Amino acid sequence: MPEERFDTWAAGDGYERYMGRWSRRVAEVFAASLGVGPGARWIDAGCGTGALAGAVAARCRPGLVLGVDRSAAFVAAAQAAAVPAGAPGPVFAVADAQALPVRDGAFDAAVSALALNFLPDPGAAVAEAARAVRPGGLVAAYVWDYADGMGFLGHFWDAAVALDPSAAALDERRRFPLCRPEPLGALWAGAGLDAVRVVPVEVATPFAGFADLWEPFLAGQGPAPGYVASLTPAARGRLREALARALPVRADGSIALTARAWAVSGRRTGR
Repeated sequence: MPEERFDTWAAGDGYERYMGRWSRRVAEVFAASLGVGPGARWIDAGCGTGALAGAVAARCRPGLVLGVDRSAAFVAAAQAAAVPAGAPGPVFAVADAQALPVRDGAFDAAVSALALNFLPDPGAAVAEAARAVRPGGLVAAYVWDYADGMGFLGHFWDAAVALDPSAAALDERRRFPLCRPEPLGALWAGAGLDAVRVVPVEVATPFAGFADLWEPFLAGQGPAPGYVASLTPAARGRLREALARALPVRADGSIALTARAWAVSGRRTGR
């Protein structure tokens, strides 16, 4: 992973409340949709805190699930959360998604959740995933639709940029090109994968109240929380007030938003 993710995505607990709880919802839908049969060998490249590896273990009756991530803190959090329930639990190791320490064709499926936009060379990671699966094996991933589909992040950056135009340089909507179907499909095709398809996965992101939405931004886990951490207390307070005014708060104080991811998949060619 690049230095940004290695540094600002460092603590599993902070990530879990900020983004992991929503990633888990997408992971469950994504894993169930892939159609990989029981007994398959899976690798989750850039596994983070283990949301996708856990969903595969719980829903897909795998023979093996190996999750790898460059962040030792994330791997430790994934290991702590991996509790088998009548099925083989995932195992985790510290390793780079762009240089997987596995032999060619060792897996039936290679998957990844929300990691591609944080890698220096996403193409190398997809090529490594394709190398790691057998001919006909599945390579699939999902990324957030930063451009149009992340409700709470969109509101956050709109408020931040209105107060501080320089914050636009950190806005994921501008920074991350792999958040639309066309570049994702091209990335998979460029790795020589066949039967490429890109589909949306949308989940609800309900917040019990403003504190439930705002407090995870204070943990420093990710670009937006990293920006909040850089502010003076006064500037942070102004941002908090601006964001609170902009959100669609219900009469009971709750906030109902949605998040969309794009899921891309393809098959390794050859016999």
